[in-house]
Amino acid sequence: MSQPIVALIGRPNVGKSTLFNRIVGGRESIVDDMPGVTRDRKYRQTDWAGRSFILVDTGGYLPDSADLIEKAIYEQLMGAVEEADLIVFLVDAKTGLTSLDEEVGRVLKKSGRKVLLAVNKVDNQQNELNVAEFYQLGLKNLVSISAMNGRQIGDFLDGVISCLPESAPEEEGNDSQYIKLAIIGRPNVGKSSFVNAVVGKEKQIVTEIPGTTRDANDTVLKYFGQEFLIIDTAGLRRKSKITESVEFYSTLRSMQSIRRCDVAILLVDATRGLESQDMRILTEVTRLSKGIMLAVNKWDLIEKETNTAKEFETKINDSLKSISYLPILFISALTKQRIFKVIEFAMSVYNERNRTLKTSELNLFLEEIVRHYPPPSNDQREVKIKYCTQIKSGPPVIAFFANAPKSIRPNYRSYIENRFRAKFGFFGVPINFVFRQK
Repeated sequence: MSQPIVALIGRPNVGKSTLFNRIVGGRESIVDDMPGVTRDRKYRQTDWAGRSFILVDTGGYLPDSADLIEKAIYEQLMGAVEEADLIVFLVDAKTGLTSLDEEVGRVLKKSGRKVLLAVNKVDNQQNELNVAEFYQLGLKNLVSISAMNGRQIGDFLDGVISCLPESAPEEEGNDSQYIKLAIIGRPNVGKSSFVNAVVGKEKQIVTEIPGTTRDANDTVLKYFGQEFLIIDTAGLRRKSKITESVEFYSTLRSMQSIRRCDVAILLVDATRGLESQDMRILTEVTRLSKGIMLAVNKWDLIEKETNTAKEFETKINDSLKSISYLPILFISALTKQRIFKVIEFAMSVYNERNRTLKTSELNLFLEEIVRHYPPPSNDQREVKIKYCTQIKSGPPVIAFFANAPKSIRPNYRSYIENRFRAKFGFFGVPINFVFRQK
């Protein structure tokens, strides 16, 4: 189950970024007295009283817009209304109720979505008198706070948790019977076409307009007795290219889909090759230690010679550098060329990710590589790696115990990983190597 999204909205300079920083526990958003400082939306995972959620800091409605409601409010507000699970509407007790606040309140009431009205800058009991006028907005859930000095933030967060949708552990339990595959990639790379081709029906809307898919959609596929949960995500774009609120939230939910999956299938456009945004997506997947494979789509559009696929694969591996352990398949969702090979490869990656190696064979491997190339040291102390074992699978974590783990150089750690993969495989699987004091 993906985590609920809580969006902070309000006029400029009402304290959204200050409240965001207060909740996430760090100075994540720039805070300044100049209206409209927050232009890019920030999001962070946080929790309160055992409930996790995604908190989003949105930009303020810019007062110098030629058409304030249509240009400034509508885009950001409707994006939040459509995609967030809870909207925190922040107002300023010192400024008082404004016509803009009233307009936003009317839109929120019509939406029927859950709204928590937070009256900010109520720094002491005396300022509570300024709260009364905000009841005119007709929003049921109201709490007064001071984001700057932390007054009643606990009560506010209690209110947030009480408004969030109930968690559904039975759904999470049902997820465990599936191998979860996230279909990811840039907009218009063919993700929905791929899902339609695999499941054999037009489940997703497919058009030539990039970004048609706004949210992540789940489809159950049974293939050779194994059930897969296929998550078709919205297209991931660079943050600077995201101009609509809805698209921002789509990107956010796509990142949640990656967190949910066991294996991420990155679709790459054969006519464009591996681009910088593909590398950013791969970085996020490997950071989360998910299984990963590449499916080069639209291969039917490429003019081919004898070594076309081999040369294309070599070029991709040169770009991948430290993550060149990924399986690569050339497919066409349109002609259904090798689409089920993708599912078979993804299942292999899933099995690799859940492998557990015997400690005895790991220590034979360690003995062999150390004999071939003993670990150099950053100082005069001799480094000895004495023992290794696998402490976790799905994703795999391999622990090495040494007398001076901090003295093991980065290039030697790379040497260990390269030899490890050469011997044990783990294709498509990020491996965490940890070095501990013996």
